[in-house]
Amino acid sequence: MDRRHALRLIAAGALPATLAACGERKPQFTSVDLTGAEYARDFQLPDTEGKVRSLKDFRGKAVVVFFGFTQCPDVCPTTLAEIAQARQLLGPDGQKVQGVFITIDPERDTPEVLRAYVNNFGADFVALRGSPEQTAAVAKDFKVYYKKVETKTPGSYTMDHSAASFVYDPQGRLRLYSRYGSGPQALANDLKQLLQA
Repeated sequence: MDRRHALRLIAAGALPATLAACGERKPQFTSVDLTGAEYARDFQLPDTEGKVRSLKDFRGKAVVVFFGFTQCPDVCPTTLAEIAQARQLLGPDGQKVQGVFITIDPERDTPEVLRAYVNNFGADFVALRGSPEQTAAVAKDFKVYYKKVETKTPGSYTMDHSAASFVYDPQGRLRLYSRYGSGPQALANDLKQLLQA
């Protein structure tokens, strides 16, 4: 085999590899990829100051939305802490991530209670509180389950609810469903990909 023929074979073999490298690489998310889903597209709920907020208020940031309640003993504080830790892991890019907490217990979660609660996880976390009817409508649109559960103490109750976060890219599009307990590093890795896209 002459040298020219050998070089042609090498070049022919390298061409597909080069083309594959030029192709768009699909992100490898830890969370469930919901890109293109027909639900959970937006919300319109008042924040703790009474201003109605929606996804467009956070354009340019990746947004992590979680439904919960302030008297939740474990799932809610763990999830909000993981969002805060993921932001820290991102370094300066952490400022491009917005945490949004939507209460499913507007009866007890007053604006004052909510404000104090989310401040534990970051001064710029946003808490939203609708009327019971607004809360039910938004939860239905997000396919979020929640239910009031009476306890043995008279007049006392807790809330059963879905335990996952919805993640939006900086253009405000729903992209990911982050399961409870995935950990801050997994969330940070997913957010990094959304911010770099």
